[in-house]
Amino acid sequence: MYPYIQKTKNKIVWFRIFIYLLFAVSLITTMSFPVNLNGLVYDFRSIPLVLGSLYGGLQVSIFLYLTLMLYSYLLGSPNDLAYMASLLPSLVIVILFLKKYASFKLSQKIAAAVTLCVLIKLLTFTIYLSLTDQFYLLLHRPMATLQTYLLQAVIIGLCVYAIEFLNKYIHMQEEYIRSEKMKMVGDMAASVAHEIRNPLTTVRGFIQLFGTESLDKEKKEYYKTICFEELDRAELIITDYLALAKPDPEVIENINMNDEVQYLANVLMTYANYNNIEIKVVLSKDSSLMVVGDRYKFRQALINIGKNAIEAMQGGGILELMTSTMNEDVVIVIRDNGSGMTTEQIKRLGTPYYSTKEKGTGLGTMVSFSIIKKMHGKIDIKSDVGVGTSFHLIFPKNDFKHPAK
Repeated sequence: MYPYIQKTKNKIVWFRIFIYLLFAVSLITTMSFPVNLNGLVYDFRSIPLVLGSLYGGLQVSIFLYLTLMLYSYLLGSPNDLAYMASLLPSLVIVILFLKKYASFKLSQKIAAAVTLCVLIKLLTFTIYLSLTDQFYLLLHRPMATLQTYLLQAVIIGLCVYAIEFLNKYIHMQEEYIRSEKMKMVGDMAASVAHEIRNPLTTVRGFIQLFGTESLDKEKKEYYKTICFEELDRAELIITDYLALAKPDPEVIENINMNDEVQYLANVLMTYANYNNIEIKVVLSKDSSLMVVGDRYKFRQALINIGKNAIEAMQGGGILELMTSTMNEDVVIVIRDNGSGMTTEQIKRLGTPYYSTKEKGTGLGTMVSFSIIKKMHGKIDIKSDVGVGTSFHLIFPKNDFKHPAK
């Protein structure tokens, strides 16, 4: 907990430094370039002084007052001590305002800032002119003085409104980001559960086959190998989702599409038999159907699409798995003769929380599509309601060359 607290404190310190520098520069600029209104030389130093104090806090306020006194001295203003003495009471007023300013509503904050500007101006002028025996100047040209006060009130009111608007916008952005993070956590949890269920279903199916009395030793070893591979895949899925915040480098390698489609058929065999589904595999005679990617993630995508195809064929059907070439591309076709989808359903496929299944989340398909697109693959879906659906996964043919060691 201590590093978090320390990090938060550091952010506050840097924020106050930023506020001080911003309004210190504004303060110096206003004092360096005063305006002449009806013959009365006037600057708006009280505006950055008030804004910086109200939004920066006590420490920033003290440093801004020190900056004001120091720069006034550097400008060669007469009666420096008298001016410094006249500023101190306004600092006390600012400190009193600081205690309740944050709890004010927008209209109250604007009124407080305007009031504070007027009080600082009047109090400082009154004390300074009294100490320098020039009190008569306080009422000199009252209309011109009133204009400057009104102008000052408009400027600081607009500044407070702009600052509060930006604060509100930033807080809304932070709330939105926070809610998106919470939604992401929920999506991740649901997606992990969905993706883990696939290999566990496969393992359960093969474990049931182990109970068959007529099962020979060779098939037992083969089934055991697939069970271990699926458990390893489940572990990799968990690792991938835990590492989302800091993704590990993928294992890029050559993937033979014929081998992967045959592996897909073997993995889906028990699930297909359970649902009275026949699997037909048609492999290309071209043995060089190589693409580049992460083998385990690619298997995860294929199994998810294949499992969804089986679930779309309620009461039996045929699942076709094919590989072929098209120009310079490698094509995998996963076709079922299930319930099919409408054009609108196809468009929404792969988006979070959309699924054609009653209890589906759509996250598994979303992850699968993301894996395929990351391998520079294209997904072409053709479907007719009541006829079936075919997924055409198109990848650029490639051969990954490992760098020389």
